[in-house]
Formats: sequence, C-alpha cells, structure tokens
Amino acid sequence: MNVLIDTNIAIDVLIQREPFFDYSQLVLLASEQEYINGFISASAITDIYYITNKVLKNDKATRELIKKHLMKTVRIASVDEETIFKALGTGWRDFEDCVQYYVGESISADYIVTRNPEDFACDKISVVTPQKLLDIIAPE
Repeated sequence: MNVLIDTNIAIDVLIQREPFFDYSQLVLLASEQEYINGFISASAITDIYYITNKVLKNDKATRELIKKHLMKTVRIASVDEETIFKALGTGWRDFEDCVQYYVGESISADYIVTRNPEDFACDKISVVTPQKLLDIIAPE
C-alpha cells in the first residue's frame, strides 16, 4: 500500500508536537517496518526543514533529525515539471496541498495521510488522518 505522508505528519514527529505526536509517530513507524510504503514529496522536505529548524533553532540537529527519522523511514517522491503544471492548472485554494495530491497520483498512492483531510479536494486518492490510516492497516 503506497501512502503519501503530508508535511504536518513529519513535523509532528520531528518536533514532538502534541497532541499529534503519538499517531504521527506510529505512521512513520508503519513505514519503517514496511506495513506501508511511505513517501514524502521532495518539495515537502524543504518545508519540513524550515519549520523544524525554526522551532529547534539548531541547523545541525534539524539535519540529523531529517536524516535519522525521515530519510531512513520513508521514500522521497519526485516533484517534476508535469506535477507542477497540473497543480498550476487547478483551482485549489492551497497550492502546496495540490502539489502533494499530484505527487500522490504519480506514486499511485492509495492514501494521503494528513491532519487536515478537508484541505484536499480529491476524488482519486483517499485522504485520511493518521488515526484512520492506523485503523485501516491494523484493525482491531
């Protein structure tokens, strides 16, 4: 199962943002343990770095967290010219989420996992919260 992990999920883990940390961490763990094929878009890595470093105020620590907790846990999905042109051609209110959606399409994502599913106006990919994704991959 291919899952595109939204920026906010990665940041929740890296800065241990409460009350979101636990479920977000379990999503990354599911990717690390290969219950899912977890992806983060290449364009999201810069946002993840920027926001995490803004909180930590430590470039070296931020880079190490990204290397240790993301690069070894998820795959990086490319953002290419076609993806950007598709996103530019839509009427989505949030351009970043639109790019994420088309990245999801390019990796044949079954799900996009985010804390803000209402921000994604898509019909081809299911958009779920971390808790919902965990219920899907490990039902009781």
